[in-house]
Amino acid sequence: MKMVKKVVSAALAASMVTSLAACGGGTQAPAADAGSKETAAPELSDGDVTLRFSWWGGDSRHEATQKAVEAFMAKYPNIKVECEYGAWDGWTEKCATQLNGGTAPDLMQVNWNWLYQFSADGSAFADINALDIDVSGIPENILNQCVVADKLQAVPISATGKCFYWNKTTFEKAGLETPKTIDDLMNAGTVFKETLGDDYYPLAMYQYERMLLMLYYLESKYGKEWVVDGTLNYTVDEVKEGLDWICSLEDAHVLPKLETLLGDGATVLEKNSKWSNGTYAGFYEWDSACMKFKDSLEEGQEFVLGDFISGIGDTVAGLTKISMCYAITENSEHKAEAALLLDFLMNDPEGVVPVAQERGIVVNEKAKQILIDNDLLSGLIFESNEAVMKVANFSFDPNFENSELKDSTGVYYEVFENISADHDSTADMAQYLADEIERIQMENPY
Repeated sequence: MKMVKKVVSAALAASMVTSLAACGGGTQAPAADAGSKETAAPELSDGDVTLRFSWWGGDSRHEATQKAVEAFMAKYPNIKVECEYGAWDGWTEKCATQLNGGTAPDLMQVNWNWLYQFSADGSAFADINALDIDVSGIPENILNQCVVADKLQAVPISATGKCFYWNKTTFEKAGLETPKTIDDLMNAGTVFKETLGDDYYPLAMYQYERMLLMLYYLESKYGKEWVVDGTLNYTVDEVKEGLDWICSLEDAHVLPKLETLLGDGATVLEKNSKWSNGTYAGFYEWDSACMKFKDSLEEGQEFVLGDFISGIGDTVAGLTKISMCYAITENSEHKAEAALLLDFLMNDPEGVVPVAQERGIVVNEKAKQILIDNDLLSGLIFESNEAVMKVANFSFDPNFENSELKDSTGVYYEVFENISADHDSTADMAQYLADEIERIQMENPY
């Protein structure tokens, strides 16, 4: 069995190199629990101002956001916006270093859990309620999830959920429909092996995605949240059952072993040639990310949204979360201008239309209506989001994506690498996973 290594937080790791380029007022409505606006909003400068704005994503998000920023600078010619952007890999560490050192940009695209991880005391991000930003189009139950330390520290951009997606062409090649039940899925492994060959698998998922798939299984079966009030809500035996189930998918030829998957030479599925050519025929992914998988398929293959796998238990484990937010840093010297840019991206058609669905399906009803009016709210992302939000039975606790758990050196990766290498290690790994989750919860109360 692979030895369990000590997990070290990557929060202060050296920052990655990122692109830096010059991308060439609303009415404030406080959330119900976000407190009141105690001081007047800062005033805009009469002179020239330079803002820094950072985000992560793929090329299409970069291009769309730059178009919106260019429109903003045309509307407000005294404000120059310098854009910093890159891929997700290493981005948490980069932002942690910036926030810790007081060098973070004025406006940042942030993960929801960063509000707890980096600003549990409210010191890293400014109070949105003290700025002129119109948040009246965002449902209160979603907006209030960004209230930490009695401050509305961020504005949610979109909500996302996990869905099953399939290469329908490969399933048809195997003589099968895409899976609807757990029995369909298990049977597909056998059929793929017998009819298409040993290299073909109905599902292909890396380490962190296996953690999410295990949650789907457990929450569907037991109908309860993973963590409640900062405490793991599953026994070690139940966690072991989930890990054993993941192992059973490998045994049934539903999932390739991680050794096989990592041996393909890619660390993400959309870059794996066996996904592109249809050898791997399915995955479980965030609705907001599905298009990069569709776009990476070779010509002639049909990519479809699947049903939520049934037959596990009485509940459909619709896993959802706030996918990302905008936050203004507390150290910003230009909060008024940063607020103007944030409001522009959220509420102005010139800011909303270029970005469209590049950050998922927006939760701001005003922005959503703008996209509907411009025939931009349709297609697979929208269809997927509508489907998962109808079964949104479970959301994530603030520490679920803590970097010590989620990052590539973290606990989730370690656990699933161990059990894939040695199926007899599930008891040890269940205890280790439970212990580490409890430790993270205790060290990061909310």
